[in-house]
Order: sequence, then structure tokens, then C-alpha cells
Amino acid sequence: MNTLVKFLESNRKIIYGALLIFCLFPFINPSIALLAGLVFALTCGQAYPKFNKKSSKMLLQFSVVGLGFGMNLHQAFASGKDGMMFTIVSVVGTLLLGSFIAWCMKVEKKTGYLISSGTAICGGSAIAAIGPIIKADDGQMSVSLGTVFILNAVALFLFPILGHHFGLTQHQFGLWAAIAIHDTSSVVGAGAAYGEEALKVATTVKLTRALWIIPVAFVTSFIFKSKSEKIYIPWFIFFFILAMVANTFLSLPTFFTDSIVWLARKGLTLTLFFIGASLSKDVLIRVGMRPMIQGVFLWIVISVFSLLYILYGQMAFIF
Repeated sequence: MNTLVKFLESNRKIIYGALLIFCLFPFINPSIALLAGLVFALTCGQAYPKFNKKSSKMLLQFSVVGLGFGMNLHQAFASGKDGMMFTIVSVVGTLLLGSFIAWCMKVEKKTGYLISSGTAICGGSAIAAIGPIIKADDGQMSVSLGTVFILNAVALFLFPILGHHFGLTQHQFGLWAAIAIHDTSSVVGAGAAYGEEALKVATTVKLTRALWIIPVAFVTSFIFKSKSEKIYIPWFIFFFILAMVANTFLSLPTFFTDSIVWLARKGLTLTLFFIGASLSKDVLIRVGMRPMIQGVFLWIVISVFSLLYILYGQMAFIF
């Protein structure tokens, strides 16, 4: 066993390159790419951690914008409008519930708030935006990001299975994924695994939800009495909207839009591999039990109630 571990660690860069090429094959979907990255990180360790982090962030943004060239603005609005009100209610409700759970479990205040923000809005992007405002230190950021990251990995595999088990339509699953899964990457990955319409609904509703970073950041600055004016705004969301507008109102060649969407899907697959390969045993250790329990409990509550709302349509104000 020790010999195998040494072999894997000594050849990690070669294995990393081989898996990267493997993810480019057409039969590899985002779920498999994420699994490949996770297995690699936990058996071989990290290779090129800075490259993984930077590439996953940039490639995700380009991929999301590229997916916009495959969407019609009118259809996207029709798909996402029924999730708007529930998005508003669930964002506020999740923040309040998450903070209450953190207080009950005696989770450190800033860590608990970051986990709640990540669950309420868009995972790591929300944490990255809120962290500097509340002056979170590296430890608090790492624990929060680690918690959200682990739950994202679980959601990408679990949600499509549950969606089929409960007989969710493409539209229902897209809405559920956008509400209950943290990061945009995992939302888009789960939607793509479920179907074309699920992908469109999930992407539209999730990016609408991500816009809540801006008002939440301003409110947070008052809650934590911070005078910081630096707020991370996910500008790629606006480029995603522009791509949809262009595809809807301009006579773009089909070959051009199809090619961009194909590249975007490949980019998403690579993004999930980079994210999986960024996990480390140290991250798992740093997360600890209490923040993880808070994150899991909050995630389960949001997932269950949002599913009930989607299935029965009478749970919108249960929070």
C-alpha cells in the first residue's frame, strides 16, 4: 500500500495530465469529470493547485456565458419567472435560518454567516464576496469554502438520482437544482446531467439568484458595521444575459452558436475536474464537525422545503 501511495504521489503530474485529456473525450460528462478530480486529489494529492483554482474560476465564467448563446431570452424568462418569488423568500429565509442554526450549535459567528450566505445565494462566489466585508480571516474562509465545496460535490451526484426517483420534470428539476445546490458550477453540471430543459431553467434561475450577492453584501456591511466598499460583483452574469439577447434578436449563424455551446459544455466538464482536483485531505480536516453539521442541516432543510414547494406549489412562504 505504501509503495502504491508513493508511486501515485511521485507521478501525480503525469496522472493529472492524463485525466485532463480523458475529460476532453465526448463521452465524459461533468459528473464523471468531478469524480475523476476527487479521486485524483484524495489518492495522489494536489497537482498545480494555483492553476486549478484560477482555471476553474475563469473557465466556469466563460462556459456560463457560452451557454447563453444556446438560450432564447423569451423562453428563459418563461422558464425562470415562476422561481423568482420563491428565490427572494428562500434567500432571506436561508440566511436567517442558517444564522439561527449556527447560533444554536455555537459555530463561530463569521463562519456560520459565511456558510449561510453560500447556501442562500451561490456558494463559493457569495462567500468570496461576503468574506472581505465581514473581515473573515483565512481560517474562517477555508472552513466555509470547504463545507460548501464538499456539499457541492455530493449534490452533483445525488440530485439527478433523486430527481428521477421523485419523477421531477425537466423544468421542476432545473428549478430545484438552482434553489438547493450551492455553486453555479454544480447547478449547471446537475442540470446538464438531467436534460436540456433542466439545464436552461437551472442556469437562468441560479444566475438570477446570484444577483442577490449585491443587496446581501450591502446589508451585511451594516450588520457587521464594516465600512469596506469593495464588493465582488459577478459580472459574467451580465455577459450571460447579453449572450441570450444576442442569440434571441440577432440572426447569428447556427454553426457559430452551436460551436460556442459545444465549447461551453466542454469547458464546464473541465471546470468540474479542476474543482474536484482542488480538494485535499487538509480541507476535509479543517472543515470540522460543527460547521459541517450546520451546512448539512441547513442544506437538507432548504432542499426538502424547496422540493415540497416545487411538487405541491403551496410551500412558498413556509420559511
